Amino acid sequence: MTIPIYEPLNTLKKVADNIWIVDGDRIKMNVLAFGIPFSTRMTIIKLNDQTLWCHSPIKPNEKLLKEIDQLGEVKHLISPNKIHYAYIKEWKKHYPNAIAWSSPGVEKRAYSQNIKVSFDYPLEDETPSYWQNEIKQLIFKGSRAIEEVVFFHKSSQTLILTDLIENFETPQTTGYFWKSVHKFAGIADPDGKTPIDLRMTFLGQKERARQCYEQMLDWQPEKIILAHGRWYDKNGTEELKRAFRWLES
Repeated sequence: MTIPIYEPLNTLKKVADNIWIVDGDRIKMNVLAFGIPFSTRMTIIKLNDQTLWCHSPIKPNEKLLKEIDQLGEVKHLISPNKIHYAYIKEWKKHYPNAIAWSSPGVEKRAYSQNIKVSFDYPLEDETPSYWQNEIKQLIFKGSRAIEEVVFFHKSSQTLILTDLIENFETPQTTGYFWKSVHKFAGIADPDGKTPIDLRMTFLGQKERARQCYEQMLDWQPEKIILAHGRWYDKNGTEELKRAFRWLES
């Protein structure tokens, strides 16, 4: 085993009032010529109008969809960056009236990957009226390769990130090779942060990234949900400072 998954899978796990995570199975992605395994996680928020906001949907199955249907109506499907979008097509098929929100560059990437997914509206720095009273958002800028839309659920003081922090736990059964890969990439728990390949794309433009980071600090998160690895259920602001110290170098 290279990384753990967070069982039980494909079921709602309450984070705080009106916010849940769902842990999914491992996937593999090609990073720096390696097929690296990733754990997966989505976030669901019940908005004041009782509809559901679904961030980075994982691969759906019948059990999960039934659970979600009991929670409320799926209204928003969020692609937070151009890497996290592949299952929106399946969710849109099951929930045809849901609004699919695109992240910067995702439509071009989906086309290049020959994945036919249709989006309804783009995510921007300005928060849509659907959730502007409940969730703050901004586009994390400065990377030449990818821009991630980050979110802050105000009532639970929860910051929701995707790939800007990865934090992989490595069990005793993990071999030396994978432990070394995680440590080199800067994504090994307890010091998970932005992966080194993504950090390199900010060279020369760190000031733009620092401005976005400072905005996230101003939100003073208590919790930080990550798409990959162990997330932070407390001390969120301190974890944010630790994980983004690379911006100071």
